[in-house]
Amino acid sequence: MARDTYESPLSSRYADKEMKYLFSPDMKFRTWRRLWIALAEAEMELGLPVTQEQIDELKAHKDDINYEVAEESEKLVRHDVMSHVYAYGVQCPNAKGIIHLGATSCYVGDNTDIIIMTEALKLVRNKLVNVIRELSAFADKYKALPTLAFTHFQPAQPTTVGKRASLWIQELMMDLEDVEYQLSKAKLLGSKGTTGTQASFLELFEGDHEKVKALDKKIAEKMGYQGCFPVSGQTYSRKLDTQILNVLSSIAQSAAKFSNDIRLLQHLKEIEEPFEKNQIGSSAMAYKRNPMRSERIGSLSRYVMVDVLNGAFTTATQWFERTLDDSANKRLSVPEAFLAVDAILNLYANVADGLVVYPKVIEQRLRKELPFMATENIMMDAVKYRGADRQVLHERIRIHSMAASKVIKEEGGENDLLERIAADPAFGVTLEELEGILQPEKYTGRAKEQTEEFLRDVVAPAIAKYSDVELEKAEINV
Repeated sequence: MARDTYESPLSSRYADKEMKYLFSPDMKFRTWRRLWIALAEAEMELGLPVTQEQIDELKAHKDDINYEVAEESEKLVRHDVMSHVYAYGVQCPNAKGIIHLGATSCYVGDNTDIIIMTEALKLVRNKLVNVIRELSAFADKYKALPTLAFTHFQPAQPTTVGKRASLWIQELMMDLEDVEYQLSKAKLLGSKGTTGTQASFLELFEGDHEKVKALDKKIAEKMGYQGCFPVSGQTYSRKLDTQILNVLSSIAQSAAKFSNDIRLLQHLKEIEEPFEKNQIGSSAMAYKRNPMRSERIGSLSRYVMVDVLNGAFTTATQWFERTLDDSANKRLSVPEAFLAVDAILNLYANVADGLVVYPKVIEQRLRKELPFMATENIMMDAVKYRGADRQVLHERIRIHSMAASKVIKEEGGENDLLERIAADPAFGVTLEELEGILQPEKYTGRAKEQTEEFLRDVVAPAIAKYSDVELEKAEINV
């Protein structure tokens, strides 16, 4: 580790090696060589003077890149693509004359960018599935555990711990749909030429438009894609970068929502993120258990949500067939968004897998608020079984509720609403009978059933096709 040079923490600290490799120089230059082979093969199949011996020579050296030669060449010519064309030609003397035949720099540059983003999206998809699995197990385990729900972070009607987790899952399912859609329409730039007109290839094929069209199709097939963009300038439309960054931003939004909920729940001491045996929460306060993983999710998510603007501005400011003000920006904004989301999903899976639930604390908080929420049921029972007047009881409950709230808020006392109602003859009910009404599971509606149905009917079928996806648990640097 270099201690005298800046390193992006996304690379040195947060993201996994698999994602980091996708955006590495080695991945880029190996993909360039695969693209040059695909181009040469397609040109040979369409009748250009390219031989099988030349193709075989290119294939023999597709992975043993002579980086030193390319770097020395780039010092002279100041052009990365031509430096690697030269280096490849040094290794393949018989084929050097047909490497990059008819192509522009964007043939390797842009097609490679698309391939790398596509592979990175597949990795993101797999990690999304992994998080959904972890949360699904959690939701199923706690689908029936009543908990106090909040609106505006004020006590509202009860829900269950599992049902709340289903809300996190649902947002991830929406993200998974977006990732799948983006992958379903993945296409390459192809071989479009300097301004997208394919003029150089039309000349190579002596005016044969069908062969020029077939060239794109063959290249796409050889690289594992269904097709190419039908039209382009010199580059693929930067709208694609915007769309992909939007998908990554959406994942970050979902993760940030989860992390905020966990941080609030940890404050309430109801649910905590994992905390290692020897982990230190604070340098000053030894008793603290700070939600550091969730805080990092929120922090990295904020970065991704802001980063998405790079794609929007770059797309909007491309001039005619292209300008180069996208290049430096893309080198930063796209890889770092993927690395950040990779880190976010690693953290998300880690937290979801190790959530610690405290049922007694959850029950205690719920029971403190439950008397207020049960007043409608108490009132209906009194009217239904004892012939009481609803309007009279409504007023009595309002008075008792205000008095009980005063005890809690101004005197720091316990909620004595049930005792007040039991002592009021208008209700004609004992404290024991009221306690019988106050069973938390009676007030969670269909939370348990909704969770079961959602996991069974929506989540399970959607992720079943990824049964072969197994990921190693990421090491988290807290």
